[in-house]
Amino acid sequence: MSQIIQAIKTEIGKVVVGQEKMVEGLLAGLLCRGHILLEGVPGLAKTTTVNALAKSLGLDFKRVQFTPDLLPSDIIGTEIYDPTNNAFKIKKGPVFTNLLLADEINRAPAKVQSALLEVMQERQVTIGDESFQIDLPFLVMATQNPVEQEGAYELPEAQLDRFMMKVVVGYNTKEEELEIARRVANDAFGTISQVATVEDLEQIRKEAMTVHLDKEIEEYIIELVFATRDPKAFGLEKLENYIEYGASPRASIDMYKASRAIAYLKGQDYVSPVEIAYIAKEILRHRIILSYEAEAEGITQDYIIEKVLAAVPIP
Repeated sequence: MSQIIQAIKTEIGKVVVGQEKMVEGLLAGLLCRGHILLEGVPGLAKTTTVNALAKSLGLDFKRVQFTPDLLPSDIIGTEIYDPTNNAFKIKKGPVFTNLLLADEINRAPAKVQSALLEVMQERQVTIGDESFQIDLPFLVMATQNPVEQEGAYELPEAQLDRFMMKVVVGYNTKEEELEIARRVANDAFGTISQVATVEDLEQIRKEAMTVHLDKEIEEYIIELVFATRDPKAFGLEKLENYIEYGASPRASIDMYKASRAIAYLKGQDYVSPVEIAYIAKEILRHRIILSYEAEAEGITQDYIIEKVLAAVPIP
């Protein structure tokens, strides 16, 4: 099935230059049925990548532009009165899809964010008195601008924890940016073709979940997560004042699943410490709550994760 993964990457490469970590993160999310949060400044092909992924797999794709005046019913749907039948009927919202792109998710207030919690966790939506199951595969792929930009809200911790990974999207290299400029100037972007089906995706997902995790690697994952909760036990006394709350149990679960997916995407049938280190920041950065002291001193979650990776013995 690796040729299908390569074909998907090739299709995405027709419209996206570079950004390998973002593409791998989205593919890992599909294989693990985990939601992905993409953070970066505008213009880094976040929306384009998600759209290309949906087209290459032939999945139903919907996009919601989050704004301060967005209502929960704009996402999940609502009951509408039908005068011809003298009754209410359900109008389903854009959340009824395979890939939901929540664009600039941190532009909307908390009430809207909470509307996504049920569907992200339970894969179901409640409208009025009825609950509706969402068809699989279902993924929320959200983009957000850095929090310090004007008009943005911080996402609630409970919602952040529902995202399997938070991928920080950086700028392209000089060579990649030159290639982008050439393609735009010459209208040289290709057309995305469907190269896989939902059945292919399910088969790949099953294969990815058979990738071997040694007992020592399993314990290494747990040690990393526990080091964010009790840094003193790992000789990281300085970090105690910087961490308000460590990573939740979902971090352990998601690192376990995502490490398998990344190993599979690399063509391996086992997980090594290299894969754990490769995804550690993406799994943990949005789950570590910093103290006021850390924010005052400019300490970031990535800094803490680097210290944890250096302190926990590699198996």
